[in-house]
Amino acid sequence: MTDPPAEELPLREEIFQRMDELTPTERKVARTLLARYPAAGLESTAALAAAAGTSKPTVLRLLARLGFGSYPDFQKRLRTEATRSMSASPLSRARARRPAPSDDSVFCRAVELRAQLVTRLQDTVPPGEIERAVSLLTGRPKHVVVSGGYFSRLIARMLAMQLDQLIPNVDYAGEPLGADVGKYLRAGRDSVAVVLDLRRHELTSREVVSMAKTCGASVILITDESLSPAADEADIVLPVAVDGVPFDSFAALLVLTESLADAVFHGAGEAAVARMADWERSVHIYRAFRGSGAPDSLDRS
Repeated sequence: MTDPPAEELPLREEIFQRMDELTPTERKVARTLLARYPAAGLESTAALAAAAGTSKPTVLRLLARLGFGSYPDFQKRLRTEATRSMSASPLSRARARRPAPSDDSVFCRAVELRAQLVTRLQDTVPPGEIERAVSLLTGRPKHVVVSGGYFSRLIARMLAMQLDQLIPNVDYAGEPLGADVGKYLRAGRDSVAVVLDLRRHELTSREVVSMAKTCGASVILITDESLSPAADEADIVLPVAVDGVPFDSFAALLVLTESLADAVFHGAGEAAVARMADWERSVHIYRAFRGSGAPDSLDRS
């Protein structure tokens, strides 16, 4: 009796695992694919080669090493995996993945999973992309606007509040195509838009990124490993691992945004400290005002 065929590894994981087998030039292509996965692989061979700083024959050699007979075969596999990942709902993942038998509690396994997601940030987020993002945010932009999706807006709001205490002219857009559209329309050159779009990706995010680019702003996109469709237009893409059962985990996303704010603090230097001092004085005044017996109606302002 023959053994059943081995389960096919996700393409991204296969590239990760086989990095040591690659030549230096092939490794450059592989890193480009992983840094902008899957968007980089959906471009032409010439575009992928140019992004990696190599040649079309190098791209094709890498694909041959991975077992693909042609570039269209590789792209077909890439699209299939991306579509499967984007269409997976929390309910479908909960049905498909059952906890493995273990002496550990469900809680302990959940904690371990999230710790692993955070650790993977070093693999999913290219250091150069973080450096470019920090450079944009600390380069005295005239305006910074931050928005998120259905759930990620919670993290987006927190990021906007932290950035606002470090650099001037930061806006949070809770309804970027609605009541807050003006915050994007006022963006222009020397403006930065930070957009969060995690699976299942939202059409709103792509529209917002397009609008920001049309206005002349630079766009930092924070997304998951399958990449938001908005990645095609973004200037900087920061992917995080979000796998979880039954819900995607924002553990790595929270660490990424907090670490980004931390890097902005250090990059802005004394200007950030001075702005935080202004904030602190305002908070003391507000708390003293509330403690003086001011009417509740004023507390809600």
